[in-house]
Amino acid sequence: MRNKTWFLSIPRLPRWNGERHMPRARGPSWRFKTRFRSHAFGWKSQPAITRLQQALCEIKQVARLEPLLPAEGAIALLERISPALEHVDSSSGAIGRAVNRTIAELVPLIAGAPADARTRAEWLDRLFEAHGADQIPYIEQLAGYWGELCGSRELAYEWADRLINITRLALSPDGSTRGYFHGTSACLSALFTAGRHDELIELVQTDVLWSYKRWAVKAMSAQGRGAAAIAYAERCRSPSASDTNIDGLCEQVLLAQGHPEEAYARYAISANRAATYLGWFRAVAKKYPDKPAAVILADLVRHTPGEEGKWFAAAKDAKLFDEAIALANATPCDPKTLSRAARDFAHTNPAFAVEAGLAALRWLVQGYG
Repeated sequence: MRNKTWFLSIPRLPRWNGERHMPRARGPSWRFKTRFRSHAFGWKSQPAITRLQQALCEIKQVARLEPLLPAEGAIALLERISPALEHVDSSSGAIGRAVNRTIAELVPLIAGAPADARTRAEWLDRLFEAHGADQIPYIEQLAGYWGELCGSRELAYEWADRLINITRLALSPDGSTRGYFHGTSACLSALFTAGRHDELIELVQTDVLWSYKRWAVKAMSAQGRGAAAIAYAERCRSPSASDTNIDGLCEQVLLAQGHPEEAYARYAISANRAATYLGWFRAVAKKYPDKPAAVILADLVRHTPGEEGKWFAAAKDAKLFDEAIALANATPCDPKTLSRAARDFAHTNPAFAVEAGLAALRWLVQGYG
């Protein structure tokens, strides 16, 4: 949540004053527009999450008809998300995660659309206005994609110029001028895309927020200074900074430099933690296809002592059946998971199915499940 007492009183940025583009081609009558009205949802998050998924599917389906239409739909949805979700209970974080996933999937549709400069400029004006009006906030992360949304280095350069003076005030060490500016991340993203790396690095030197300093790490990496970028990121560790986020960015830097062994040894396990243990294993295995699955599994198990049973599904997924049974018998494992495995492998691997079934009975008898 934003700290509402921490802000800069600033005028709105001028809207794009270039020549208006030609009239748009007639697009579809978006069904999601009637569902995403102001205050359209009550406090329950699941109905809103379902509608977000439906809207995303609707927009993606139109991509086969005409390349500009998905971008128009994506912008229309992003403009409506915050007003529609204003009353939804966000305390569990489920709706926030759903919106962030939606943003991540909508951005490529907008960034990749073959729009002329005037059309894209108007799109960015609309998105910036929606982002500034985002009070909860729900679409705050949109600013981090601003360089991509610009679609070109030239437009990113223009947006960096538009935002940099206010951003300097927002990040100033002088407490009398420093404050919150919703366009700070957009400015940093635009500077990065425009290739203005030195300006970006200088701009965040006095700030303490990792969400801003991460752009300096990316800029140093883009300059070919990978070691300096990682050292800088390591110095940014603090109770207010996400270790997982820092580890993930450092991993990206090393992988981009062609050092997968160092990336795996230093950051892979911590950087790819997921909501489930199976998802965690798959995330690491996907990034490191040359690493044997048994090695990845063993490293993950060592990283989580006392939770061996929770890795049963990952071992089964990797067809490491002996390891899966050993893990299932080491510490408590969900009997439902074991029972499903026994059923699914009854014909293709009966020995494994029997062992899984026995483990399920064992943990049921001991009160689990």
